[in-house]
Amino acid sequence: MSSVPAASELEVVPAADPRPTGGRLTVHRLLRSPSALLSASWLAFLVVVAVALPPFVETAANRQDLSLRLLPPFSLDEGFAFVLGADSLGRPELLQLVMGTRSSLLVAVTAVAAAAVVGMALGLVSGYFGGWVDEILMRIADVMHTIPSLLLALAVLYVLQPSVGNLVIVLAVTRVPVYLRTARAEALALRERVFVESSRAVGARDWRIIRTDLAPLVVPTIRTVAMLELASVLLAAAGLSFLGIGLQRPDVDWGMMVADGRAYLASAWWVTVLPGVAIVLTALAANLLSNWLRAAEDPAQAARFVRRPRGGRRAA
Repeated sequence: MSSVPAASELEVVPAADPRPTGGRLTVHRLLRSPSALLSASWLAFLVVVAVALPPFVETAANRQDLSLRLLPPFSLDEGFAFVLGADSLGRPELLQLVMGTRSSLLVAVTAVAAAAVVGMALGLVSGYFGGWVDEILMRIADVMHTIPSLLLALAVLYVLQPSVGNLVIVLAVTRVPVYLRTARAEALALRERVFVESSRAVGARDWRIIRTDLAPLVVPTIRTVAMLELASVLLAAAGLSFLGIGLQRPDVDWGMMVADGRAYLASAWWVTVLPGVAIVLTALAANLLSNWLRAAEDPAQAARFVRRPRGGRRAA
């Protein structure tokens, strides 16, 4: 006859926690914010367009046909490539926008990434070591901060040959102080924490502490700042191209397209308005996504992305 096990002998299996965690939690919160979801979808769409389409449409985008000069948009009589009309040289506006997407995103993303990496590294070193290292780096940042970034870019690009590489370098250098100050402030707050003292106590080197203990905690803040800076750099690059010292043909970006169409604004609005709308939508999407990242990663603000179920308990 089998005996019934006592209650104390029964193994208690914890119920699976239905709440999303990690990457699922981020996706869950993103789905709960329509503006952030639309912004992320728009930016993802631009990345796909910039990566996948230009190799196939580059020749057609640069083909000139004066018989189609300033062709009005929203007509398929000349084929789908001319659905958004043509510019002053008969080039299809839709394909020009595709090529401009590649150049605009390439310049903006590369400049932001380079500035974020360099600025975060310098800021961590400055905040962790302090002393004369901090003084030198902060004085350099102060000097760079006092010089208007657009004026510096104008001066440098006027002397150098305008190109994608020079434009990226100029824009990256002007944005480094933003990340340097942000990373330094984070490092100053983290270097006195208990886990850093524990790493020092077990003999960890300073560079290892910076790399393994501080950097992972600073990256989320830098990522949020970088998303916000993406809009600023995109507008700066478009402004330089609009002034004629940014990219040059055969490279094309949205700022150059706006400049090419300003003389025909009264008679051919689409040549200027369409790339201008692309600039506005992309900058707005980057700003909205940056605000969402800042709120989603702040425990005090993340509660608004948490759904309250019918039972009354909060579910993340």
